[in-house]
Amino acid sequence: MAKSNNMKDLLKQRMSAAQQVSEMEIGNRAYESLIDPLPVAASTIRELPVDKLRPFFTTDIGFHPYSPEKLRAFSQQLLEQGLLERIIVRSIPNSDEYEILAGHNRTAAWRMAGHDTIPAEVVAANDARAIIIATATNLLRRQELTIIERGKAYKAMLEAKNRNGQRNAAPETFGENRQRYNAREIVADFFGVTEYEIRKAVKLAQLIPPLAEIVENEPKKLNLACADLIADYDESAQTAFIEMCQIEGYALNKQTVAFIQVQCPPPAADQQAIYAAWREAREKETQRAAAPPKKLSFDRKRFAPYLSKFKSDEEIEDLFLEFLRQRSSVQP
Repeated sequence: MAKSNNMKDLLKQRMSAAQQVSEMEIGNRAYESLIDPLPVAASTIRELPVDKLRPFFTTDIGFHPYSPEKLRAFSQQLLEQGLLERIIVRSIPNSDEYEILAGHNRTAAWRMAGHDTIPAEVVAANDARAIIIATATNLLRRQELTIIERGKAYKAMLEAKNRNGQRNAAPETFGENRQRYNAREIVADFFGVTEYEIRKAVKLAQLIPPLAEIVENEPKKLNLACADLIADYDESAQTAFIEMCQIEGYALNKQTVAFIQVQCPPPAADQQAIYAAWREAREKETQRAAAPPKKLSFDRKRFAPYLSKFKSDEEIEDLFLEFLRQRSSVQP
């Protein structure tokens, strides 16, 4: 029995080492690729008091913490399996506290499991490296991230990249637009996505929190196509769309938002003007829905040789309807 327990402990240690190397390697490779190719400073392993740890505050990276239910399940898993992966932190200057770079949910679940201290890897990191560590692993590992979570993470990485300049860039590429293009290209290449995906995600990350929450939790009320158009507006103008998304049984559509954009061009627009354009668009939709269907008309001269045997237009309509039914039944 003792031998079996020893083997389990050994396997846990091996799994922990493998996973930790993977997490640190991802952060280091991302930092070297995106920011600085020089080797990073060595880290130290310490057992830190949980109450000395602070959430990542250097910039808004957008990742949501686990829900209470998921956190409880994770905590139970840690009770059964132990902590297989150390958290990563950096010290906060002029204090005895630490900023969590990777492992927010692990820390919360570990605390819930009754622990006062937690194994941590303490790294020497400037803001750029801190941002890269805090975002890279999540972007590569967590498939359940929403497009807005990814957008905020990409945005944070791009800003860190641009603040630190473009290494190995030709002199003519230092203009702001060209610099942003290069940064986006490098980030896209590292994460194996397209620049279009990054642009779209970053744009959606510009939605104000109430609209972002609707997109993430109630997409039927605000789909991505509409959200993409609304993100063209500044924060004040976006506020006008919150009420539209909260009407029971109603959902914005792309045609309506596009109409609003024509009447109230972004980025800045008066909220009352947006409401007026929205009401006009809805009225037009109602009128179209209530309008009688258009009658089909044909050039009777072209069909004259074939219509002489029919006694009435009703017979022709019946024949045409039967033809359409047969056609639709054989369509793939």
